[in-house]
Amino acid sequence: MRFVLIAALALSVVGCTRWSMDHHLNSAYRAYERGNCDQVMLELSKVERESRTRRYVQPEVSLLRGQCLERQKLFVDAVQTYQFIISQYPASEYAYRARARLETLQSLGHYPTRSAAAVRPTAF
Repeated sequence: MRFVLIAALALSVVGCTRWSMDHHLNSAYRAYERGNCDQVMLELSKVERESRTRRYVQPEVSLLRGQCLERQKLFVDAVQTYQFIISQYPASEYAYRARARLETLQSLGHYPTRSAAAVRPTAF
């Protein structure tokens, strides 16, 4: 009987954590739709604290964070966030989306190509 009680308690805690994480992620998306990036960042921080053992949530959280950084005109930070997604989760749907965001930023002039960003020596 004691084992069943402990197992039921453990399962309920896992379910509550998942529900809470989903709630914060949904709240982050709603805040993004309203254009409230400060609230998005707060909600994403809550998701990350609750999802440390669930790595599969990280690319989605990072993509939404990158989009908010773009909206705040923090393009360098957004680029680094997208590069993180691509390097850590290369086969995910979110890596595909991150590559598309990088291409868009490049076409808008917010993310220069390597050749354009290369430092040219000056003659003295």
